[in-house]
Amino acid sequence: MSIRQLSIFVENKAGRLAEITSIIADAGIDIHALSIADTTNFGILRLIVNEPDQAEQTLKAAGLTVSLTDVIAIGIDNRPGSFAKAAKVLSEAKVDIEYMYAFIAQEQDRAWVILRVPDNEKALQALKNGGIEILAEDKISSLKP
Repeated sequence: MSIRQLSIFVENKAGRLAEITSIIADAGIDIHALSIADTTNFGILRLIVNEPDQAEQTLKAAGLTVSLTDVIAIGIDNRPGSFAKAAKVLSEAKVDIEYMYAFIAQEQDRAWVILRVPDNEKALQALKNGGIEILAEDKISSLKP
């Protein structure tokens, strides 16, 4: 049960992030989580949105380089040690984490962690076996930040 993440190539210059997020906002798309990794000249903006297909089309129409990537979103209690448990489950299953970022859903007192791993199916099975909650893509819109 993967979810789709947008990855957007971003030139590292003033105003570019505002421009990209405005394109998304103007299309009526809601951003639920984001992460940006940068270098001197460019960055990769990663987003979890409520309408990934529409967002991809809208951004490509604006001339941006965009791709959709399957990632995993897990739910953990918003308390110390919860992520450590999930990381241990993956470690014991010999699943590496390429990158991750998190967001919190206030009304559920849950933290949601986005994970990029080399083998989604192996990771999902290990997480399920370890009792870790998996977020389905169709549930993202119901989360309130």
